[in-house]
Amino acid sequence: MNRFEQIQHELREQPKKWLITGCAGFIGSNLLETLLKLDQDVVGLDNFATGHQHNLDEVKELVGAKRWSRFNFINGDIRDINACQQAVQGVDYVLHQAALGSVPRSLKDPITTNDVNINGFLNMLTASRDASVTSFVYAASSSTYGDHPGLPKVEDTIGKPLSPYAVTKYVNELYAEVFARCYGFKTIGLRYFNVFGKRQDPNGAYAAVIPKWIASMINNKEIFINGDGETSRDFCFIENTVQANLLAATTSADNKNEVYNVAVSDITTLNELVGSLKSTLKANGRLYEKDVIYRDFRDGDVRHSQADISKVAQRLGYVPAYRIQQGLEAAMPWYVEKNNKD
Repeated sequence: MNRFEQIQHELREQPKKWLITGCAGFIGSNLLETLLKLDQDVVGLDNFATGHQHNLDEVKELVGAKRWSRFNFINGDIRDINACQQAVQGVDYVLHQAALGSVPRSLKDPITTNDVNINGFLNMLTASRDASVTSFVYAASSSTYGDHPGLPKVEDTIGKPLSPYAVTKYVNELYAEVFARCYGFKTIGLRYFNVFGKRQDPNGAYAAVIPKWIASMINNKEIFINGDGETSRDFCFIENTVQANLLAATTSADNKNEVYNVAVSDITTLNELVGSLKSTLKANGRLYEKDVIYRDFRDGDVRHSQADISKVAQRLGYVPAYRIQQGLEAAMPWYVEKNNKD
């Protein structure tokens, strides 16, 4: 039995109370589904700025009425300290996922990005400290590595931020470190690397590349690549991310402040990704034959990204269960079915 299996067994035996901020979003709704299937009590906080009611509806259908009754939803904004204080009452573990993502969005509107990602984060951190929660796990970001050229990315070596979004995520880590030092409050940041999977929104100007491309391919629309296609990423399937959150929240490690990479430690270029998506779609009965359209590089983008995951593996027992191809194969039927419904 590995560490993740052990944690799941322990949680079923002794259920805890969890708070998920951003519970109607992509990552938040997957965390919600997992925790409810483990018979946990869950509070969710979301204002639907980027999350969706249909994500919650899907989780409800998947977990069943009995488990759904263990979920308490609060329609609120993390920029409202009162909503944060209400949400953390009696909570054991906080999984803070609420944020305004996207580098391009932050370049277009840095003020709102700052307000949500920094002021909202500080509200949640303060409310959680005051409520004496056991641990505060938050969504950090690989964007924190900025312009540092080294690969793979190691947690204690970062460069200068390349976007307002990256600045906000770095400030989150600084605040978490200060709260650990000044108040003895346990915080764990998870630097996500290009997470993908079911319930990731393919629509909108700031959609992530995998769901956006899958939707375009299914609908036989053009695929656009910013740059020459040799930009590379460390794509991480959502199930790996869920595992990391549960391991982080429940760790018995004494250290009050840590940051961990959450990824697979693979490198996939955008050109390779297109090929993988085409072949996986073909295996699901959909053929895509259009040529890729290349255009200029995008401001604020990092050229290459790959994580060193040795720290999270050694200290938390994290073992990614899905590499990118396995993740695509697991997620593709969901995208195809969703497109058929739409």
